[in-house]
Amino acid sequence: MKKLSTGRALRGTAVFSLAALALTACGPDTSGESAEAETNDTDWSSVEPADSIIFATNHPGGSQDIENELIEEFTDETGIEVEVITSGANYEETSQWFQTGGGSNADVIVLSDATWFPNYLNDALAPVDELLEAAEVDTSRFVTALYDDYLYEDAHYGAPYARSTPLFYYNADQYEELGLEVPTTWEEVAENGRALVEAGLTDSGFSFPSADSYVSWTAANLAWAYGGAWSEDWDFSAIASDGTVEALEFAQDGVGDWATVSSTTPDDDFGAGVTSQAIASTGSLVGILSVADFEVGTAFLPGGPAAEGETPTGGAGLMIASASSPEKQLAAAMFIGHMTQPENTARFSQATGYVPVNQDSDMSDVYAETPQFETAVEQLSRSRSQDNARVFLPGGDLELSQTLQAILTGDGDVREQLEALQTQLEELYESELASELD
Repeated sequence: MKKLSTGRALRGTAVFSLAALALTACGPDTSGESAEAETNDTDWSSVEPADSIIFATNHPGGSQDIENELIEEFTDETGIEVEVITSGANYEETSQWFQTGGGSNADVIVLSDATWFPNYLNDALAPVDELLEAAEVDTSRFVTALYDDYLYEDAHYGAPYARSTPLFYYNADQYEELGLEVPTTWEEVAENGRALVEAGLTDSGFSFPSADSYVSWTAANLAWAYGGAWSEDWDFSAIASDGTVEALEFAQDGVGDWATVSSTTPDDDFGAGVTSQAIASTGSLVGILSVADFEVGTAFLPGGPAAEGETPTGGAGLMIASASSPEKQLAAAMFIGHMTQPENTARFSQATGYVPVNQDSDMSDVYAETPQFETAVEQLSRSRSQDNARVFLPGGDLELSQTLQAILTGDGDVREQLEALQTQLEELYESELASELD
């Protein structure tokens, strides 16, 4: 059976050059051949880049304006035209659009942590290591933990782009009014939530995500804090372990007491003042700051009895289609190099709130203007790669999200629901992945 490269840590804290970051800032292939074979057989020194490429994006984090600026500059510098296609309203729609087109409807694609691997299984993605080298992109300057999220079988299948982690947001004005301390554990989050509700400052002390707003992503921090997980490699028994059960019983008990489940998204609830505490993407920071009429506080994710606040990596990368010609692929690699240059990464981060993916990005101006953003970069030291059940198992994220929604909005037995989920995940693995990984 194939296994993930040891370069990508599935357990434990991801390692990257935090010191350097702190100082400077942080479908199938119809050819019948594998993407790796196509790339390895190409003499890139003899390839001229194409004069046009197609870029498929969902404009993550409201990034359409900054994307257009960077693309215009790329064309001015290289002469390569970029046709931008809005391929969906979110990562899932973009992935579906790419797969529906057989992997030949774009040259560069924005794919998320939970959508790139199914496209890899369809042989729709080209390994980018040699391509980026041919385009003279210095990949050693990528934040290692973020670049290695796309490492499989000793090859990278994407470059980090709109990368994020969840971040703890709190209403600093309300905290100050009650003299509350910033929480470091989930129990303290609950205590603060109760205090805020009892003081009449809010009807919701904390907002949990709904099924369609990435609840399985942010709730991974909660499961890890109690010693649980969604899976251990391809072993799905962790989903029904004592730690996971305890974590979700804690959350279920909190709904209706100190917490609510969002009917939209936690970042919308928090920015509108509907809730006083929330966990949302770092990519939501700029949007929250633009609408909140109160002082926004940010902090590391809370921990629990088993672990400090570990944060799952997330967001999206830039991938290159294996069906594209070598000329298109080289132009695509040049485009990725442009979008991830230190200066451009800093501009993209400032415009969206996503963390800088290039260690050489100077974020001092961003920190001066938005000090809350520095929390997101510092928290990368606690980053942890996500569990296979969410990011590598086709359909796994959907099953996880639906079960978590049922637990948070109902009073059913948590262990029974998680045991049923374990069975569903195991069946998905056998039907969707087992033969692919043999």
